[in-house]
Amino acid sequence: MSQEIYDLLVIGEGVSGLSAANAAARIGLKVATLEARLFGGLVINVNELEPAPQEGAVSGAEFAAELVQANAELGIASIQEEVTGLTLDGDIKRALTAGASHSARQVIVASGAQLRKLGVPGEAEFEGRGVSQCADCDGPMYQGEDVIVVGGGDSALQEALVLARFCNTVHLVHRGGSFRARQHFVEQVNANPKIATIWNATVEQIAGSRMVEKVCVKLAGGRVQDIPCAGVFAFVGLTPNSAFLPPQIARNDAGFVVTDDKLQTAVPGIWAIGAVRAGYSGLLRDAVEEGRRVVEAIRGRCK
Repeated sequence: MSQEIYDLLVIGEGVSGLSAANAAARIGLKVATLEARLFGGLVINVNELEPAPQEGAVSGAEFAAELVQANAELGIASIQEEVTGLTLDGDIKRALTAGASHSARQVIVASGAQLRKLGVPGEAEFEGRGVSQCADCDGPMYQGEDVIVVGGGDSALQEALVLARFCNTVHLVHRGGSFRARQHFVEQVNANPKIATIWNATVEQIAGSRMVEKVCVKLAGGRVQDIPCAGVFAFVGLTPNSAFLPPQIARNDAGFVVTDDKLQTAVPGIWAIGAVRAGYSGLLRDAVEEGRRVVEAIRGRCK
């Protein structure tokens, strides 16, 4: 069990968490970050950042790697352990992992979120065999093939545009009658002859033999249609990584952490930023800004 007490623990090494740790170290706080998975969070799957959070940023992986390197140079401890719980001991907060307890006076929850699954038959069975959630990673595998993208927000449209560089046809299946995405993505999708939108439709099943071969889609009015395809990419929202938090920390109905305008949770000294937080915009530049803003809010509290 770790006996060291940090000024600040940051749970999560996504862009918001890395940015917060960097800002805190720069004002002299003793900081550690905890991360069970690869640093960078969801952004590492993005090949071209749009909009870029800063001039010169190219891919998500490169941007995250630059943040990690900068933090290492500042002496920030990077603890590669999964946080399984968070407890309170007076003014001290303890982040629990499988084999240790890490203590701090302040905690920033930046544990992010994961892409939501469709939850339909065949999705789990064909994971890695035609079911993917990273067009930048897997798009070249579908050269000349037909694929399906599910969703109607920024991520779905961005992924459809990436896949259109490689695929013959990208069927964009959206349960609504209009996109939720920003207008410039909508205009690009509408102008791309390789992208065909299927409105007011839902995916009912993913099927095939060794690999994905078709998707069963329910259309408006209840008619069901099989669409032959080699791949399925779902971008239908996020599920927050908040299950490890104690019940005193308020969450909304979807599990996202509720904060005040200073980014503090219902428990004093515990803060939340980025994709785990209710009200987060989803924009990368706001992940960076929230990391900086929360440190301004806690400045002086750790001394």
